[in-house]
Amino acid sequence: MGIWADRVVPHLADRALAAEEMHAYRARVCAGLQGRVLELGFGSGHNVRHYPVGVTQVRAVEPSDVGWRLSERRRARATVPVLRSGLDGQALAEEDASCDAALTTFTLCTIPDAARALAEVRRALRPGGGLHLLEHGLAPDPGVARWQHRLDPVQQRMFAGCHLTRDMTALVEQAGFTVTSLEADYLPGPAVVKPWSYGYLLTAIRP
Repeated sequence: MGIWADRVVPHLADRALAAEEMHAYRARVCAGLQGRVLELGFGSGHNVRHYPVGVTQVRAVEPSDVGWRLSERRRARATVPVLRSGLDGQALAEEDASCDAALTTFTLCTIPDAARALAEVRRALRPGGGLHLLEHGLAPDPGVARWQHRLDPVQQRMFAGCHLTRDMTALVEQAGFTVTSLEADYLPGPAVVKPWSYGYLLTAIRP
């Protein structure tokens, strides 16, 4: 993908997503995780400190070697084993129905085929397994959405394929999940960042 995407963007994401306000959302999306957890887009490991006591193992899907290295100290402090499981969320290494829960935070915006990735997550989850999602995406306000569509091509070029215009709730439902809880609103910040700050915090189950 090039030096910028491969080496610089992981560092930018690590810093941008490290704010304590973001950790409050991370704690909420991780609540209720248990058993063997598939984490799609592990990144630099910001979720590690929020894993509940019911988690027994984390299978971390992370394509970036730089991101994986940045997570080293956080993984060392983890209270559960964190094992790297493949590089591509669109083609998971996990066996069918082998995971109890799945977690994705600020990842589906970047995966080229988010629908395919969610189909793979559904395949890897056992029936009744939960999907916990914290993502940014398409805003409901027409004015903000217009700016998101205008900025999307630049966003993708600058931030390793990140999209601003994905409707995360629709993607989850179209993948065959049943949404059980949903909060969607703008994350804290000035109005000028609204195209980047509309967030979804949801849980869903695989029927």
